[in-house]
Amino acid sequence: MTAVGFCVLLCSAFIHASWNYLSKKADGGVPFIWLFTAIAAVVYTPLAIGVVIYEKPEIGIWQLAIIMASILAHLGFFLVLQKGYKKGDLSLVYPIARGTGPLLTCVLAVAFFGESLTLPAITGILLIVISILFFTGGVKRLKESGSLTPVLYGLAVGGIIAAYTLLDKAAVSRFLIPPLLLDYCNTLGRLIILTPFAAKSWSEVRFEWKHHRMEAVGVGVFNSLAYILALSVMVFAPVSYVAPVREISILIGTVMGAVLLSEGFGRLRIVAAVFMVLGVISVAVG
Repeated sequence: MTAVGFCVLLCSAFIHASWNYLSKKADGGVPFIWLFTAIAAVVYTPLAIGVVIYEKPEIGIWQLAIIMASILAHLGFFLVLQKGYKKGDLSLVYPIARGTGPLLTCVLAVAFFGESLTLPAITGILLIVISILFFTGGVKRLKESGSLTPVLYGLAVGGIIAAYTLLDKAAVSRFLIPPLLLDYCNTLGRLIILTPFAAKSWSEVRFEWKHHRMEAVGVGVFNSLAYILALSVMVFAPVSYVAPVREISILIGTVMGAVLLSEGFGRLRIVAAVFMVLGVISVAVG
């Protein structure tokens, strides 16, 4: 991975953690998801039109199929993630989801894309996995009343992350779909699917706009921007390297949850942060 690609991923990680913080702060459901998706559609439509005019991408039956699969995977991600945030802390659900996702991605990337991992990269991935255990508070934390449900949501989100990451890697590197256009199609697809549900709960949509307007705008802009940056690196870099480096957002998200949402940042999570940083550095070196 090039130095430029690594820096782009770090920028993407910070933006990604920021929109997750805003999403947790809003604590909304489907109405909030529809609202920030509609905002993203408005903001990114001119850019998508520009990409189509300038790059003239070829969109055939296979491209359409992988775009549809990606839309469904991303929609599932948002629905399960938002539900998970209602059940548990940002600093618990977010690290598990973002840690499980790249682990599965790396394993499956070797199988499906024929990618290889160097010893430093493998070491870094293992350090990231170990950090997940510390972030969750260890086995003792899992035995506490009510802690299992948020953990299960985090694991479910991690599985969905692996699925859409592999789909989108294939989309931008093998089927040559421009990163911005792929993300924009995801946005439009999510908007179309959720609009009937939003129409039935229009009073809740108005409530979200009245009370969480800034959060919706922030998530709408930052969510797409963070992923477009990551997809741009996936065009030329192995996904088994991209996925773990993006997870520096776990550290950022946990600090945000601890400092800005008063979720606590105990000794175990400090240790986890150290493992996380070492793991990311090891993957980058690898």
